[in-house]
Amino acid sequence: MAARWSSENVVVEFRDAQATAMSVDFLGSHAVLSGRRFLYMVNLEAPTEAPRKIGRQSKWDVGTVQWNPHRSESHVFAASSNQRVDLYSWRDGCGEVHTSLQGHTRVISDLDWSWFDPEFLVTSSVDTYIYIWDTRDTRKPTVALSAVAGASQVKWNRKNQNLLASSHDGDVRIWDKRKPNTAVEYVAAHLSKIHGLDWHHDNEFIFATSSQDNSVRFWDFRQPRKYLNILSCQVPVWKARYTPFSHGLVTVMVPQLRRENSLLLWSTLDLNSPVHAFVGHDDVVLEFQWRPQKEGSKDYQLVTWSRDQTLRIWRVDPQLQKLCVSDAVEDLMEGMSIAVETEKSLLSQEPNSQYGVGLAGEILQDPDGGLSVAVGSGVPQTLQQEFSLVNLQIRNVNVEMDAVNRSCVVSAHCGSHQVHLVVKFPAQYPNNAAPTFQFVAPTTIPSAMKTKIQKILTDTSLQKVKRNQNCLEPCVRQLVSCLESDMVQEDGPASGPFRPVQSRRSGPAGLPRVTNTSGSYQVTDIQTHLSGNRHPDCPIR
Repeated sequence: MAARWSSENVVVEFRDAQATAMSVDFLGSHAVLSGRRFLYMVNLEAPTEAPRKIGRQSKWDVGTVQWNPHRSESHVFAASSNQRVDLYSWRDGCGEVHTSLQGHTRVISDLDWSWFDPEFLVTSSVDTYIYIWDTRDTRKPTVALSAVAGASQVKWNRKNQNLLASSHDGDVRIWDKRKPNTAVEYVAAHLSKIHGLDWHHDNEFIFATSSQDNSVRFWDFRQPRKYLNILSCQVPVWKARYTPFSHGLVTVMVPQLRRENSLLLWSTLDLNSPVHAFVGHDDVVLEFQWRPQKEGSKDYQLVTWSRDQTLRIWRVDPQLQKLCVSDAVEDLMEGMSIAVETEKSLLSQEPNSQYGVGLAGEILQDPDGGLSVAVGSGVPQTLQQEFSLVNLQIRNVNVEMDAVNRSCVVSAHCGSHQVHLVVKFPAQYPNNAAPTFQFVAPTTIPSAMKTKIQKILTDTSLQKVKRNQNCLEPCVRQLVSCLESDMVQEDGPASGPFRPVQSRRSGPAGLPRVTNTSGSYQVTDIQTHLSGNRHPDCPIR
């Protein structure tokens, strides 16, 4: 059951605003509420003060408003109205429009500032075009992306400056602004309209979609045919966004009755039930955003605006944040901290070392000669770390890993056949050095199948190591896919042995079950990795 806490820091009522959109600035000092006649500037440091007003000369409501997320342009925000976007400047308690973006021929559905370039703004419209604007030259968009259907959402990737995603009814298109002629990936995400789209904060490939079909689905666009995880709800979901801390997700539901709560906090490690309900609003929450965390504070603050015309600031303290992390994750994080300290100690004894990497994360030498630690980066830098992070949720597959001898054995049972594959990693791996693959007894698959699979695995590993990327997990998934395909052809579909493994501890997104004895790893029934960058998925498309 969700904790039904009804106390929050601030509740402010703006009955005359009739605002349809809200945004919090980069510094967390102001929120702008967009009404038809005025834009209301709320001082979040003293929210009960009368808001400042910026007059509007438009008969159209504001569809979307968003502050620029960069410190250098933190005084600028964009507001869409019908076919136009106005760029406002707010300085010294006064605001005004300083330029407008005009290019769309139908109503603008969404806009989003780039996380990397303070001058780049993307807009989407039902006219089927997505425009990328450079605010230094507003005469026309710098890039035009054309889709068959109009887009209802558009969002810049948080980790890759060239990628963005757009939603079109129930589908999602992934775009690279350097290749504007066509989308680089297409995801048939839902059968009903997508209302919300949000990129993962730490993984450039992961995003979440919320839909009219009463669900939130999590995707890796490298595997577009199968969602990674699903949150099933009883009502449509307007918005679902990742939290800036740990493994949280905030959703806005469409309540069937006004007294029902619509604002919920979830842990993506266990989607069986929400960990907290934000109780207070009497109607649908139209917008929610996080205030930047103040220096020295461990609390986060969630700012919400509702159709009930109240703005609320909710304090999310460390105890509430902790609900988004399972006990097992906390235990592992403590172990990771110890590992990092050990690694730092070892490095301090090796004066010639440029850098070192431990199981828990990266230890880098900064320009001043000091050490900085990036815990849980999710990017394996050593073979031992790759083994510790591997994520394979497949029944009838067992992987025994020995980091000391730089090898592993993959065992699989496929119908009446057995497979035992030895993988050996050279010392230079993964820096353009591929592992070797050898079938050993008691493997019972035909020789022709062995040859075919070995070639596929070799090609897969070469593609990865040429880019200095790890290849164990994709190779094991390729092995499973080949076995599944050939076994179905040989024995019929009823014999397909490989199925995703369900988590036994914390639902569909748990923690790797790894035992470590003298550098050897035994992985059976592996669940989702701590970092939140790795979700359960089905390896067979």
